[in-house]
Amino acid sequence: MGKKASAHWSGGLKDGNGTISTETGVLQSAPYGFKSRFESGPGTNPEELIAAAHAGCFSMALSLMLEQAGLKAESIDTQAEVTLTKVGEAFEITQSHLTLSARVPGANEAKFMEIANAAKAGCPVSKLMKAKITLDAKMQS
Repeated sequence: MGKKASAHWSGGLKDGNGTISTETGVLQSAPYGFKSRFESGPGTNPEELIAAAHAGCFSMALSLMLEQAGLKAESIDTQAEVTLTKVGEAFEITQSHLTLSARVPGANEAKFMEIANAAKAGCPVSKLMKAKITLDAKMQS
């Protein structure tokens, strides 16, 4: 299985602009550029898209692992914050921090944390990153 996305860029780093599109059409020529990445301009940026992918992937992995443990989540809400840091002369994504809030009837805190940590390590987007990946999780009652 393969999924595709594309990017187009015109101009220099600071004065240029680009668009990002996905195979499914969910993103169709979505604008991105220096201001949306390093300042607070309109459009998206690679780190925001990686954060969205990580939050979505983790949530699905958690759902699967909960079901494998005989549990079913009523809700899973995940936020991912990707950190872009200047390292030497270049930039690196150095961290993705996951914040999770979930409602899982019948789960106890210890089992929930065990499964959440396994999902953090096991989701395919987590495995893709060499960055440090952290998690804050809470179970709603």
